[in-house]
Amino acid sequence: MDLTSKQRAQLRGLANGLDTIIQIGKDGIGDPLVKQANDALEARELIKCRVLDNNLDYDARTAAEELAKATRSEVVQVIGTKFVLYRESHSKSREKRIQLVKERRGTRNGG
Repeated sequence: MDLTSKQRAQLRGLANGLDTIIQIGKDGIGDPLVKQANDALEARELIKCRVLDNNLDYDARTAAEELAKATRSEVVQVIGTKFVLYRESHSKSREKRIQLVKERRGTRNGG
């Protein structure tokens, strides 16, 4: 699933108020961290992560891309040492999921 620019903007806005819940330290991205991220994505859909200073193997962009691939999620944004991931939950009811804006086709230039 590829996010549109409007959907990314919507998710960036929602992520502003989130606390960082995944921290990538000196152990890097291993199975326990991937499981923790998977569980968090299923519960919340949108998570904020951080690469700690003691991790010399990853910058935030590399960590975001690797963790997104491992969790089948989308990178929403990367700023400094933090990044945001999104994946639609399948355990939540449709009403409780984040409702992404839909791209309207054929409405360019007022019509």
